Amino acid sequence: MKSPFTFKHIAPSNSINHNETAIFLLHGLGSNEEDLLQLIEPLKGKCHIFSLRGPITHHPGFAFYTFEEEGKPTREVLDRMISFTLDFVKEAIDEYKLDRNKVYIIGFNQGAVVAQTLALFLGNEIAGTVALSGFVPEFVKNEYRKTNLENARIFISHGEYDYDYPITWGEGSKQFFEEYSAHVTFKTYPVGHGVSPENLQDLLSFIEINKIN
Repeated sequence: MKSPFTFKHIAPSNSINHNETAIFLLHGLGSNEEDLLQLIEPLKGKCHIFSLRGPITHHPGFAFYTFEEEGKPTREVLDRMISFTLDFVKEAIDEYKLDRNKVYIIGFNQGAVVAQTLALFLGNEIAGTVALSGFVPEFVKNEYRKTNLENARIFISHGEYDYDYPITWGEGSKQFFEEYSAHVTFKTYPVGHGVSPENLQDLLSFIEINKIN
């Protein structure tokens, strides 16, 4: 692939080279491409996994965008990042002969912001979007073009005691996508800014329900 991203690719154990399932992982602020792999450990070998590294250095790891303050990404940086990430997904679909109807995008923190924004462009063309402790920026809600989101499948989760990204941000994402007739699964958990075992199980159930195999 010709993408500017640094990324990790794990291929399925028995690749059939066409119409295959894929998961794209987008990490949180200060992390890297290794971070979210642990979440989908049971799915390794069953599908293509592409874990992207944010291109911006942010100690001790990387970021997908800069921000003025939490909840307010720098517009021009996020705009470019969404364009690059969308190109990456489309190029991977073509090069690895993936089935769009079996593509999932999973993000945590900043990665959840990117994942939900990508959903506006990919809509119901992909199998599902998973947003763990994220939000949809206001300028994205108000100014970005929306494709057909009717029946798009979106899993949104949030910690009830999340003081980094308030739970109201997750509730706002739920309301936003429901207004465009997306099929939203919204779950909250008695934790802070993280992914609990129950959250992880619900995430995996969401993917299995949508027939990853």
